[in-house]
Amino acid sequence: MNWIILIIAGLFEVAFTSSLGKAKESIGMAMYLWYGAFLFSLVASMLLLMKATQTLPLGTAYAVWTGIGAVGTTLMGIFIFNEPAHFWRLFFIVTLIGSIVGLKAVSH
Repeated sequence: MNWIILIIAGLFEVAFTSSLGKAKESIGMAMYLWYGAFLFSLVASMLLLMKATQTLPLGTAYAVWTGIGAVGTTLMGIFIFNEPAHFWRLFFIVTLIGSIVGLKAVSH
């Protein structure tokens, strides 16, 4: 169950970084709504990470959490913010995913 909580925490990390990107592109009330989404997602992510680390190894949980955030934010950048998607960028995303899976596989 705590692995699911950790994955959700990682998805909220993607939400708070993406909210910053959308806030940067917005003006007026929309900007403040995106900053509100950032704060909500940040708090949710931290609380869920805190809950997950009660039973999961701290180093593994943190690495998985940041990995989900890094991969998710990079993919959001490519698909939503029109950032480049060249071979080496995609190659290193795949290696990062492999590392996350490996950490999960070897943790007890």
